Amino acid sequence: MDYSENRIADYTADPTISRGSIDVPFLLLTLLLLTVGVVMVLSASFARAYYSESTHHSATYFFSRQLFFAISGVAIMIVASRFPIGFYRRFSGVILLFALVMLLLVLVGGVKANGARRWFSIGSITFQPSEIAKIGVILFDAQLICRFKGKMGTFKYGVLPFGIVAALVIGLLILEPHLSASIIIILITATMMFIGGTRLLWFLFGGGVVAMGGLLAVSLLHYSSERITAWRDPFADTSDTGYQIIQSLYAIGSGGLSGLGLGNSRQKYLYLPEEHNDFIFSVVCEELGFIGAGLILILFALLICRGFWLAMHCRDRYSFLVCSGVTALLAFQVILNVAVVTNLIPCTGISLPFFSYGGTALWLQLAEMGVILSISREIPEKKFFRERSAVKPKQAPKEAGI
Repeated sequence: MDYSENRIADYTADPTISRGSIDVPFLLLTLLLLTVGVVMVLSASFARAYYSESTHHSATYFFSRQLFFAISGVAIMIVASRFPIGFYRRFSGVILLFALVMLLLVLVGGVKANGARRWFSIGSITFQPSEIAKIGVILFDAQLICRFKGKMGTFKYGVLPFGIVAALVIGLLILEPHLSASIIIILITATMMFIGGTRLLWFLFGGGVVAMGGLLAVSLLHYSSERITAWRDPFADTSDTGYQIIQSLYAIGSGGLSGLGLGNSRQKYLYLPEEHNDFIFSVVCEELGFIGAGLILILFALLICRGFWLAMHCRDRYSFLVCSGVTALLAFQVILNVAVVTNLIPCTGISLPFFSYGGTALWLQLAEMGVILSISREIPEKKFFRERSAVKPKQAPKEAGI
């Protein structure tokens, strides 16, 4: 692909260039995962919704809200797919600046829960500015990479600007504190730098800095050290720090090969905390078993592979970077969430895309899918037919006398 900066500038600024249809496989995979996720929210949440006074003992409280957010989120995804990628590039700096302002304001006027101040509350809707920061970093880093094309191997252009952006975002996240979002921002930044052309030597140096920062965070943040202890030996404190992960492992183990059946989870009856949120995959494993959970992970894998496939066929560098970054973000969240509920890594509070309960998070996830669908509209539709027709089958030799 020709990813010259001139071509990018001409393409993203030209509104007359025709846009094709959205990528149907990517759309169908997204809608399928979303549908399964909403059904699992109903199954995982009705016990807690019924016994909670805040939900007025309505068993379908969380489900009805998630269904509303899912339907409206699909509308947001479709709207996002209508804007050309040049629009997102033009406002990438504004989006990142807005995210930084929101991260700063949430420290002052945000809602405090479980010792952290991460949420804004507007009526019955809450949202985390960290979700906006994730897509903001991707869009702005892609813009920086296109601007510094050919200079990404140097420290001044290939490391320093990205480090400053990440440090600003992570610094505000640590003050909340929000360790899981900080990890995601680090992974996103490293991914964008890697595909942008930053030298591997700087990743080794950066990895050392991140490792030292992680050790410092664990030693200074009390809740982080508790999570490390619970991860290493959850059965050392079964009634407190290790309780959640133990209940998660019980749910996964009791599911077996084929599961207990949809709706038949036992751990969701107020045993497993966050059963409809960060730990919903545990309920999936319990009800659908290894086979059902494996099929869901296959669907996620297909969606991620399709996202990277679209990135490889983008017609300009900025589209390639954004599509790769958003797809990598989806992959990181799926991998980390599954790793947490299975106790492969310490508990970090990362939600499972399209499954975990949460309205504004679901809106933003579907908006990010809309950005990828927007990029898919700008992939030349006839490209694939030209590639196939370039190799013509050999014609059979004519027989004598014919």
